[in-house]
Amino acid sequence: MPKLVRYWAPFLLWASVIFLFSTMPTTSTSEVHWEDFIVKKSAHMIEYGVFAMLLYRALKEFGYPKTRLFITVLLVAVAYGASDELHQSFTPGREPRLRDVIIDTIGATFSLWIITRWLPTAPKKLQKWARDLQLI
Repeated sequence: MPKLVRYWAPFLLWASVIFLFSTMPTTSTSEVHWEDFIVKKSAHMIEYGVFAMLLYRALKEFGYPKTRLFITVLLVAVAYGASDELHQSFTPGREPRLRDVIIDTIGATFSLWIITRWLPTAPKKLQKWARDLQLI
């Protein structure tokens, strides 16, 4: 499989999934407001954590230094999160919120922290898994 497909297809597919979710009207996950809030905001963090991980993996192949890679991925995640909120402003029943961009950024940052700080010192089995996924 060509490198372009192997590294970029998962990222582009995931970015498309995020875009697709933003075209759908929101539904309540719980009758209790705070439970609904936690579920939805956790989903934001997970979505952008995976987004950052896949982008990190794709860009890593260009040989960026780790600091530049971290910053680039984070900036792209923030920009995509902001553009996603703008996109939601055109979707009936959805509203753009700066809070969601911040939550997306937290998810991306946490994912990058796991990749750059925690995985290199993680137990050997996790390190092997991360190497197999070409994260470290």
